[in-house]
Amino acid sequence: MDLLLREVPYDDPAVTLLIEAVQEEYVVRYGSRDAGPVEPGEFAPPHGAFLVAEVDGVPVGCAGLRRLDGDTVEVKRMFIRTPFRRKGYARQLLTALEERARLGGFRRAILETGLPQPEALALYPSAGYEPVAPFGHYRDDPMSRCFGKDL
Repeated sequence: MDLLLREVPYDDPAVTLLIEAVQEEYVVRYGSRDAGPVEPGEFAPPHGAFLVAEVDGVPVGCAGLRRLDGDTVEVKRMFIRTPFRRKGYARQLLTALEERARLGGFRRAILETGLPQPEALALYPSAGYEPVAPFGHYRDDPMSRCFGKDL
């Protein structure tokens, strides 16, 4: 199955569906929804982007970029729905985000994930991300892990 990636506004119906699915996943893995602050406008071009991944017209995943400074973007809400995992879609989505960041003039991507997400903890280092100092909303959370990559 071929993966189609579409850049869409954060209020797109497919994004709403996928964000709700990732929040449900957080409840299972962390015991609650993610309370980290997210402003929809942060994902608007030219300083941000939000991608929806589709297979045969079905939204299977999403991820966004939001600008942190002139050189750095943060990867946010990276998610692939359970039935579509282990097919390489997350890696394709991450690669597309990195390319979008480069086209936007950014030179570095950073992200935060957590210990209850072993898939993410495996994906990011295998894609060239290295541990970085904690940052953002979860910087003091012992379950949080932060990674960065020069683009």
